[in-house]
Amino acid sequence: MIMRIAIGALLGALIGLERHLRAKEAGVRTHFLVGLGSALFMVISQYGFADAGHFDAARVAAQVVSGMGFLGAGLIIFHKNSVRGLTTAAGIWVVSAIGLACGAGMFWIAAAVAVMAVVCLEAMHFVLRRYDRRQMCIHFSANSEAAVQSVLQRFGRDMDSYSIERGDGTFRGTITLRVNTRDYAGLFLTATRDLDGITLDKIEPVEE
Repeated sequence: MIMRIAIGALLGALIGLERHLRAKEAGVRTHFLVGLGSALFMVISQYGFADAGHFDAARVAAQVVSGMGFLGAGLIIFHKNSVRGLTTAAGIWVVSAIGLACGAGMFWIAAAVAVMAVVCLEAMHFVLRRYDRRQMCIHFSANSEAAVQSVLQRFGRDMDSYSIERGDGTFRGTITLRVNTRDYAGLFLTATRDLDGITLDKIEPVEE
């Protein structure tokens, strides 16, 4: 029984390590405890009521499935029309299933699911990082109208919106781009290297 609980906790920690390395809300300790607790619940379901005349071995374990919903809901954050924490919440749910499997003695299935979960999280991270397009907002200054036009022409294909304000002999512009790179500042500086009269003021991602 102790071996079942320990394996469930260690497999949960394996998934938690990936979340920890990605600086997500729930890390190694949280996933370790979820795997540990769910495996214990499964052991209790199978052996805790063996002396009873009639008992349902799945009754306690079934409550883990619904109970993980409360823990997962606490990890989900809605901020500025953006939902975060869904993947980590789903990971907690999967870890609880892995713990239940370990508690039932289904070690190979639990190990296979843990490996698949880690591979999926890592693989999708690199795929989405390469192909996912994100919005960024660039604030810049220009010393002439021609410089502003050159920036708009250079980023016209990837530009979602822009605004230009004219001051005392200078122009302040804001453009919103959709790109598939996280090096926002490097992208702008590289693309405007041969343009005269352009100064980068601020660059920030847009919360979608």
